[in-house]
Amino acid sequence: MDAVFKHVKGVTGVTSGYSGGASKTAHYELVGTGSTGHAEAVQVVYDPSQISYGQLLKVFFSVAHDPTQLNRQGPDHGTQYRSAIFYKTPQQQQVAEAYIKQLTAAKTFSRPIVTQLAKLRAFYPAEAYHQDYLAHHPNQLYIVINDQPKVAALKKQFADIYKN
Repeated sequence: MDAVFKHVKGVTGVTSGYSGGASKTAHYELVGTGSTGHAEAVQVVYDPSQISYGQLLKVFFSVAHDPTQLNRQGPDHGTQYRSAIFYKTPQQQQVAEAYIKQLTAAKTFSRPIVTQLAKLRAFYPAEAYHQDYLAHHPNQLYIVINDQPKVAALKKQFADIYKN
């Protein structure tokens, strides 16, 4: 998701990290066990005069990941890979709930949306080697198979908000 949101106009910062668990367990080796309560997450900072929260949700549900996979994203599985939105404000919660209802009513996906909505308690940045992963490892097989197609889909489906 890091690479996808870095290519969205109006996004001013993206940080890979963890949310949903306790600070003392916010380390990759521990999160990877699936026992910490954390989900791997990205913190997206954006300029609301350039892009709306609703538009970010469209990117999230359309190209960033599969919201119908419970505790899984692509080849990765475990509770740390659950589909989740950690909202900051009641307005963000309402917009996300309404959007999920809209997608469900429209039968956008062949399976139910399992995205968890939870109030953001804290966000813990991941280790430095996890930041800007696609930019640092563009030829790694995992990136080629899983991340580059998402960025390409963003460019194709959202050309008006795509940035190089």
